[in-house]
Amino acid sequence: MANICTNKKVGFEYFILDKYEAGIKLTGTEIKSIREGKVNINDTYVILRNNRPYVINMFIAKYSHGNIFNHEETRDRELLLHKSEEIKLATKVKLQGLSIVPTRLYFVGSLVKIEIALCKGKKLADKRQSLKEAEGKRNIAKALKEANRY
Repeated sequence: MANICTNKKVGFEYFILDKYEAGIKLTGTEIKSIREGKVNINDTYVILRNNRPYVINMFIAKYSHGNIFNHEETRDRELLLHKSEEIKLATKVKLQGLSIVPTRLYFVGSLVKIEIALCKGKKLADKRQSLKEAEGKRNIAKALKEANRY
């Protein structure tokens, strides 16, 4: 599983409740551009249309050797999940008011997969708490490194 790109803001902005692996419907020039590493999922989110998940605002740069049939950079792309997973996501989003956010994009063999997370948004106080915990962990690691040096 070769990682293509990750969305590092997800852990700071949301509480991650559950993760799913999904395929993506892509065109030929899109997959070639992804292989070149010209993709970004930082401002991406997932919506449900007729209980089918679509990834919105995922940026895939135009393929450098493409012609007039090159793809649109930020078009909506359908995600491929099992029917039971689609129903589970749709009910949780509708009833509990949760969000679906992509966390990373990676290769499984020759296929591109996207990891999506079912998330609950953090409040400002929760974000501050996360920052304090991260700073505490850094300080502990720094102290251990300093102690092991002598």
